[in-house]
Amino acid sequence: MNPDFSNLEQLECQFEIVTNQSVVEQISLAVDLLNPSAEHEKRQHKLKRLVQSPNSYFMDVKCSGCFNITTVFSNSQTVVVCPGCATVLCQPTGGRARLTEGCSFRRKIN
Repeated sequence: MNPDFSNLEQLECQFEIVTNQSVVEQISLAVDLLNPSAEHEKRQHKLKRLVQSPNSYFMDVKCSGCFNITTVFSNSQTVVVCPGCATVLCQPTGGRARLTEGCSFRRKIN
């Protein structure tokens, strides 16, 4: 993804002449490539981040009927049923699993 250079003052160019008549261009960017912001890293593809990390996660889902907590994968490809009251907690979609209305979740840390 290319950085946005809407303001031309963000891009500074300096020219130096070398002894054999060739011109070397040094460009200093307004964007720090070694220390990107957290927002920029989150928008990047999972393989193009500075440190690769997955987009999926495990989560604790609380059943709205019996308040039983079940661990579910965010990109689950099967229907997850509550072991206590046999209600459906989430439905698979093409990517992320869709939680049933009334179910609450929190992301697992580790």
